[in-house]
Amino acid sequence: MNNHAGHDGHDHADGTHTHAAPVSSDNEKRIRLVFLLTAGYAGVQAVGGWFSGSLALIADAGHMVSDAAALLLALIAYRVARRAPDMVRTYGFHRVRVLAAMANGASLLLLVVWITWEAISRLRTPSEVLAGPMLAVAGIGLLVNLVGAWILWRGNRGDGNLKGALLHVMGDLLGSVGAIGAAIGIMLTGWTLLDPILSVLVAVLVVRSAWSLLSDSILVLLQATPRGLDAKAAEADVAALPEVGEAGHFHAWTLTDDRVVATIHVTPSPGIDSLTLPALVAARLLDRYAISHVTVQVDPPGSIAGVEH
Repeated sequence: MNNHAGHDGHDHADGTHTHAAPVSSDNEKRIRLVFLLTAGYAGVQAVGGWFSGSLALIADAGHMVSDAAALLLALIAYRVARRAPDMVRTYGFHRVRVLAAMANGASLLLLVVWITWEAISRLRTPSEVLAGPMLAVAGIGLLVNLVGAWILWRGNRGDGNLKGALLHVMGDLLGSVGAIGAAIGIMLTGWTLLDPILSVLVAVLVVRSAWSLLSDSILVLLQATPRGLDAKAAEADVAALPEVGEAGHFHAWTLTDDRVVATIHVTPSPGIDSLTLPALVAARLLDRYAISHVTVQVDPPGSIAGVEH
């Protein structure tokens, strides 16, 4: 294949050579405040769970830690968006968030193993649970999550980071409601098995968020095609453009949560100026597939067909 790799042979969909995402300082402040509330209460909840003997509170503290980590990653995303790339890290520092997510997900899965083991032990040999302190700590958690949800709800919910943070806080709110219900149930019935049962249910929530963090980060580091993007369909769509003779070697991967990067090779149709193709193809992929940064290489006619990726 004859490579035509100069700037006359490729173009970028966003018009400027930058990978930085827009940053909302108001939303960043809101997420920072909710992060402090969530992380602080996770510590209170862990201590309260240890004091009251409630495994459910300790499990929910793990859930709060996972959500606090997600909020921290959102804050990191805001910060890295401000850092300019350099000659070594030409894409900037976006992958720092991915590495943090992977470490967070792996540690949370270990926490789930411990919670499940302890829950099984308590189901076999029930232990005393102080329902009063458990209820008090869960009640504080409900208040903290209501305040956090209110803070985020008043922000710009068009921001993907803030929207994700709001969903995490709503999940925490449901966990607090469950802990309150278990505490009241233990107070009324004395059935302490409600505590390990609830802890397993909360552990399932932790597994879901932890596995999502871990699997998504692995896919990003492997530069896998983003979920929901059909690479063959995108390549065929570009090939169907009247100005394009052939299209091939399409690759797409995730740079940040909301930014996909792609490369593709094309050849011009007879009579078409090759210099017009990069902007045309980039605009097509942006419009149809929301790919915000596309590098288009224009090759000589007939050089793509039959060549493997």
